[in-house]
Amino acid sequence: MYNRPIVPQDFIVPEILETPEFIIKPLTINHLIKDFDAVMSSVEHLQGLMNSDDQWPIGLTIEENLIDLGWHQREFTLRHSFAYTVLSMDHEKCLGCCYIYPAAKKNYDVEVFYWIRMEYLYSGLEDRLGKVVRVWLKKDWPFSKILFPGRD
Repeated sequence: MYNRPIVPQDFIVPEILETPEFIIKPLTINHLIKDFDAVMSSVEHLQGLMNSDDQWPIGLTIEENLIDLGWHQREFTLRHSFAYTVLSMDHEKCLGCCYIYPAAKKNYDVEVFYWIRMEYLYSGLEDRLGKVVRVWLKKDWPFSKILFPGRD
């Protein structure tokens, strides 16, 4: 989908971020079942979160999700975008995701989206994930102008 790397060739892309509450790792096809479960359990929360005109994930099938995860994994290896899964500390449950895409708006390096399973929204976990992601991007990534659509 994207046609250019968004980080310098010599930049070492972070592979894992551990916090006391969750682990952030690259999203791959190996996360298919856990990711699909998280997405399907959070359909209402996810509608329009990535794009106000988008109805995703309504009607998403597991096969379509596999295609999406394969695309995310390939984009990661090409350094064109970066998708991460947010896992429970025991790696057994996908709690949500985080996506780093090239910015659609001029004067920004990237735009970042993140979400947590609907069942954890009341706990404030999505807000805590957002804070962690913002610090992580500032500390460990080469971006100076980051957009958080729908959140800033």
